[in-house]
Amino acid sequence: MPILPSSYTNAPLFYLNGHFETIIPSIWRKIEGVSYEREKIDTPDGDFLNLDWSRVGGEQLLIVSHGLEGDSQRHYARALVKLFNQQGIDVLVWNNRSCGGELNLQPVLYHHGSSHDLETVVQHVLSSNRYSELFLAGISMGGAQTLNYLGKKGEDVSPILKKAAVYSTPVHLPSSAATLRRPVNRFYNQKFLGKLKKKMEAKGKQYPGLIDLERLPSVRDFDDFDTHYTAKIHGFADAADFYEQASPHTRLKDIRIATLILNAANDPLLGKECYPIEFAHGSTHIFLEMPKRGGHTGFTIPGSEFNYAEYRLLEFLTQE
Repeated sequence: MPILPSSYTNAPLFYLNGHFETIIPSIWRKIEGVSYEREKIDTPDGDFLNLDWSRVGGEQLLIVSHGLEGDSQRHYARALVKLFNQQGIDVLVWNNRSCGGELNLQPVLYHHGSSHDLETVVQHVLSSNRYSELFLAGISMGGAQTLNYLGKKGEDVSPILKKAAVYSTPVHLPSSAATLRRPVNRFYNQKFLGKLKKKMEAKGKQYPGLIDLERLPSVRDFDDFDTHYTAKIHGFADAADFYEQASPHTRLKDIRIATLILNAANDPLLGKECYPIEFAHGSTHIFLEMPKRGGHTGFTIPGSEFNYAEYRLLEFLTQE
């Protein structure tokens, strides 16, 4: 498919660059009027996942995968819930292990390649025989999980699962990880690392001897953290091995349903390889849209409760 043109051109004037477009909505944006009904389900390995439902009696369901250290309460998740509910579509936001306010049971946590937990969620929904159509949406890390899931399923994807859409997604995880090494991105590095280090400390106390807690305070970058903690817990050799194996870029060719990738050209957390232009040109299932503005999960529309990405996902997923 050709690269899709983008109609997003009206970012607020005082959002001077991709950093402003990323940080301001992340801090100040609020979405009111969303409530959830929580369901806890078991995983095949003896753990659990917390699923947050917002039902309006629809025959269609949107399953949302959140970003790194996010959960169902993040503004981008609540906005999709509210927007799709207004169209009569039920929404399920699943919380990755250790997210959503409750530490998980097993030593493993979650990462960009954790498509097995999304598989558990999808199979749980399918077993209910409740919905005629399913859609997937993923934001940032959740987008990588979504693409990994679809690529691994390939031809075996359920016929009830009709379309998927992701945005601000590290399609090529090694290049995205490289952006966090830039001095200009130190803010994001420290923001995420601070949260992850606290969670790793809790996991180390839950499983004494599992990881080196004495080293944790000295960790200053993701390469160090992912080598000694993420990789160790999840069975990768080191950070580089983790980035390569958890990256969805090698699995795009196996996706068999229409899938939108919406990545802003000025996203400060995406490397150039996260824009699979050449691949999209020759694909029958991947649709790539690259607005010049938007930042990372920003896409603000002045005076609108919802952002461009949310409207665009609704349009893409529900159009005939």
